[in-house]
Amino acid sequence: MEIRNIAIIAHVDHGKTTLVDKMLVAGKLFGDHEAPGELIMDNNDLERERGITILAKNAAFWYKGVKINVIDTPGHSDFGGEVERVLNMADGVLLLVDAFEGPMPQTRFVLQKALELGLKPIVVINKVDKENCKPDEVQDHVFDLMFNLGGTEDQLDFPTLYGSAKQGWMGKDFRNPTDNITPLLDAIIEYIPAPKTPEGTLQIQVTSLDYSNYIGRIAIGRLHRGSLKANQQVALVKKDGTIVKQTVKGVYLFEGMAKVKTEEVQAGDICAIQGIDGFEIGDTIADLENPVALAAISIDEPTMSMLFTINDSPFFGQEGKFVTSRHIKERLEKELEKNLALRLVQSADSTDSWRVFGRGVLHLAILIETMRREGYELQIGQPQVILKRIDGHLHEPVEELTIDVPDSGSGTAIDMVTRRKGIMTSMVPKGDRVILRFEIPSRGIIGLRSNLLTATAGEAIMTHRFMEFQAYKGELPKRQNGSLLSLEQGKAIPYSIFNLQDRGKFFIEANQEVYEGQVVGENTRPGDMTVNVTKTKKLSNMRSSGADEKTKLTPSIKFSLEEALEYIMEDEYVEVTPKSIRLRKIYLKEFERKRNTKTVELVEAED
Repeated sequence: MEIRNIAIIAHVDHGKTTLVDKMLVAGKLFGDHEAPGELIMDNNDLERERGITILAKNAAFWYKGVKINVIDTPGHSDFGGEVERVLNMADGVLLLVDAFEGPMPQTRFVLQKALELGLKPIVVINKVDKENCKPDEVQDHVFDLMFNLGGTEDQLDFPTLYGSAKQGWMGKDFRNPTDNITPLLDAIIEYIPAPKTPEGTLQIQVTSLDYSNYIGRIAIGRLHRGSLKANQQVALVKKDGTIVKQTVKGVYLFEGMAKVKTEEVQAGDICAIQGIDGFEIGDTIADLENPVALAAISIDEPTMSMLFTINDSPFFGQEGKFVTSRHIKERLEKELEKNLALRLVQSADSTDSWRVFGRGVLHLAILIETMRREGYELQIGQPQVILKRIDGHLHEPVEELTIDVPDSGSGTAIDMVTRRKGIMTSMVPKGDRVILRFEIPSRGIIGLRSNLLTATAGEAIMTHRFMEFQAYKGELPKRQNGSLLSLEQGKAIPYSIFNLQDRGKFFIEANQEVYEGQVVGENTRPGDMTVNVTKTKKLSNMRSSGADEKTKLTPSIKFSLEEALEYIMEDEYVEVTPKSIRLRKIYLKEFERKRNTKTVELVEAED
């Protein structure tokens, strides 16, 4: 049986999942009466809502007697860990590049990982139906990028196909559209090498895991050598070198989107294994008599951390099902099993708090949103960038930032980024838009997206990629305006909000329940202000003309989870429950806040 294993890699929104859809349809996986729909592989609610791929997924189809295993990968840099762990299942990659945008920061990241592993690329220049696109120039840019990343002669001799995944065609010349994607499937069979299967005993590296309510945890990986049968006894070689004897209860191969039970798997194929207990991603399933481990999967380090703690606000337990520290700890430890780019450390100050390390605000926000939907209540502290001491000097992560803005908004974007210690490296006009590239500390990116979108009327497109650790750039400007805090617990009264509107912008609706110390709005001035939004109008039998004027309330500001995390200051938490996102002070009582401020001032004076 001939096999081809390919991963589809690209920058976010360059059309990976749409292309996989067309490949599955071309592989005749669906009957004539079936309507497969769009973005078949993005089967997670969060993925469908946001229109992005979060988890890498496997599928397989047959074409001209060859089995093609396809791995769809995420495009956001925050989910780079997903790409790194699945690339070693592939023998080649389809590198998708937008015909208008060209290679973007994440294109560079995923391509670098693929070239380091020695994978053969096929370049697919997608969206050639876009206005003002320049497919020839983009092809030259891809070659230059591959050369700069140290591609071998074989890798640099890559085939290029042009087309539109959405319209369902691919071809060797973008000026002559075809009516199907078979030229791409033919190129996969012609250029992607068949899996190399060295002689020797059984070796499979666990690169992914799945879960079934009926059969438990399922290990997914590529069979590097040997063969595997159902009910075979094997050795599980852990990362620390310990060897555990196990029995394989069932073996599955991928057929389309599903797993099909089989008796035996041959070397080179990607399979799912049932019955292995206590495995982790990166472990090796090997021969019982002669267990030989494969090299561990290398994952780039996290760059950001957040404090996760139990919900201790006055409204705790009203909406969530899981609220105790035990529940949150177990859930975070379970996430560590499959999310390789995540780290977890118990907080030194409290047994109810954990510092969670990840790749960026979006990476951790997806975890928080998933937990929230599962019924968890928790509180999150301000995102903190990870600092390192190198040769006695403080260093911080620096990222490559790309901003695509209309010509008229470029000045505003440059001003915003340079205030946050960003350095502009290039400025390229494309039609009526400008592509700006910067080097900026990771700290500067927190909160930048929402401000930039506001300043450019929602037109800016911002992407960033971790580059390296550089010397600490100094203090960054913080949020100028203070917070409006609720004085007491109760219901927010429209009369009070109306009279306080000149004090700032509100985050709460009329008649919404609030508690003491909750952040109900943003002050128009620096410094926090405590306001009473629960005060009702005093009713009396005396009337004066104009006393009952109509209350007109300005619509409240609604934060998404990422916006809330980027907005809060270091003395605030985001309270996350299944139905609500609230902002609050860490110390709810005013006297506690004042006492803590004095303590901080004393400590700084002693230092």
